[in-house]
Amino acid sequence: MCDTFVATASATRDGSVVFGKNSDREANEAQALEYHPAREYPVGARTKCTYIDIPQVVVTQPVLLCRPFWMWGAEMGANAAGLVVGNEAVWTRMPLDRKGGLTGMDMVRLALERATSAEAGVAVISGLLHDFGQGGICGYRDRRMAYHNSFILADPQDAWVLETAGPYWAAKRIRGTYAISNGLTIGADFDRGHPHLGRFRKKGQSFDFARRFADGFYTFFSASRPRRVCTQAHLADADGRIGPALAIQLLQDHGEAAYRPDSHLLGDRICAHAANGLTRNATQTTGSLVAHLKPDGVTLWVTGTSAPCTAVFKPVWFGGEVLPDIGPAPGGHFDPASLWWFHEQFHRRVLMDFGTACAGFREGQKALQVNLAALADTVSERLPTDVTAEAFRLSREWTARQIEQLSSPGTRTGRPPRRSYRRYWARQNRLAGLYL
Repeated sequence: MCDTFVATASATRDGSVVFGKNSDREANEAQALEYHPAREYPVGARTKCTYIDIPQVVVTQPVLLCRPFWMWGAEMGANAAGLVVGNEAVWTRMPLDRKGGLTGMDMVRLALERATSAEAGVAVISGLLHDFGQGGICGYRDRRMAYHNSFILADPQDAWVLETAGPYWAAKRIRGTYAISNGLTIGADFDRGHPHLGRFRKKGQSFDFARRFADGFYTFFSASRPRRVCTQAHLADADGRIGPALAIQLLQDHGEAAYRPDSHLLGDRICAHAANGLTRNATQTTGSLVAHLKPDGVTLWVTGTSAPCTAVFKPVWFGGEVLPDIGPAPGGHFDPASLWWFHEQFHRRVLMDFGTACAGFREGQKALQVNLAALADTVSERLPTDVTAEAFRLSREWTARQIEQLSSPGTRTGRPPRRSYRRYWARQNRLAGLYL
């Protein structure tokens, strides 16, 4: 499960485009934050995606990716041209292909490598869908998990939503704000679509993409509607004032001040925490991204970790090394040298005493985020890579202090979570080799 949104120039405080996404996957499905420079390939070269290989283009764009560690594709990312893309799982009435094809994550990465604008990205993804189809298992341990995909694509001047059902698709240009959350949203008002959509139109009626293709049962249990309603409400309340700080706050939202992650059945919160193996197994936010897209420059705010409510968003720019040393790429097993797993030592302690732990670190987290915003404003006077490196260092030092504090005897003072919730997380920790 995921949540993705965008605000275009008319809705932002400075006429920019602001994009945000939480990537929700399985609890131990670590997400790699990585940079790939531009590359040139010989004519006829091929690239190996998650399940299939396809013809490679001659030149690829430099890309920053947030990638589930075992996939070739990415949940979200950006390129040096200013394009940012994120995808969502959607469930439709069209058959699933579990054996092959491109995953939605593959299509995100391919669009970032091959397109330089949101509109061009729509053409890339729709072309890939036509040429190779979408398919393949998309779960880490859940080897039955498969779905179709929707996307938001944005650049400093433009934004599009693209939704698919098997080989079919529809896309429309976004004006103002838009959010997607694991359910089809495009009705009859799309700007472009698969050339054969007309065959589904009933005589005398307009064609509604979501009404024709959405699977109501799976869409309901994905809890996409309450999450999308919440995101839209936040965006509407801040219309004309949206910026990166508000986007970060939105991705951290639990819907209530006294939230407890063991208190609800479905994954209906924007900042998502896994809680059981049936309805909230693939609902852990494992990575988050905010993009501030301006014609004169793009600033990316990344966590590189799970759980935006416990994370710090760090600024990143294209140019030079882009990322500092954040340790080895994470896998499915605990490695404290990896940024993602280092943060899990903090995150998973918080989960066992959520209210008390959050009260203890929240003000410090907010202050650090404000300091990093001020640090980002110095980028015109310093090398961007130096600013990024300092931001990652400050974030790691802050996280280390929280781990030390929560590791002290007697720090858990709140009401313990439900037994089934504790058992679920104990099992996830055992599978990962993380012993707290």
